[in-house]
Amino acid sequence: MSAPDKAHELRALLTAAMSFVVALLGWVGIAVAIMLACMVLDYITGTWAAKAHAEWTSTRAREGLWHKLGEIVALCVAALCDIAVGVILSSAAAPLIGDYHHRGYITLIVAVWYIFTELGSILENAAKLGAPIPEKLIKGIGRLKKKADDVDPVPGKEDKPEDHK
Repeated sequence: MSAPDKAHELRALLTAAMSFVVALLGWVGIAVAIMLACMVLDYITGTWAAKAHAEWTSTRAREGLWHKLGEIVALCVAALCDIAVGVILSSAAAPLIGDYHHRGYITLIVAVWYIFTELGSILENAAKLGAPIPEKLIKGIGRLKKKADDVDPVPGKEDKPEDHK
């Protein structure tokens, strides 16, 4: 099989996987698909930057892939948390809160946080490749990541000092 055929098959596989995630998860799936696309772009640009500076090694490439796998595991843990919250609120708390519609807030927050982390890394890679990066873009992504850090997954509940006693 030729390289273009392999690339076409890989592209078809990625498209099918992302379509499945979006169809399964709705708007949270869109964030997950964007996160996965950012992960792939970060890995590709990181590889290009390392090769451009003769710093590429298979060991570092594997470490990068392990890092990406860790991000996927963390996202899966967030999704499991969302499932647990949905089950608890839809069954045990149903008499108190009425009909609960599972929203996937934890998964969304984690995906968005990783999106901004990956975008920052992609910008670093682009700079290593010689592209001029506007300072406002770097600062803007940093602020957005900080905002994602500060989001409370339980809307309307404020974190009070007495909650930590």
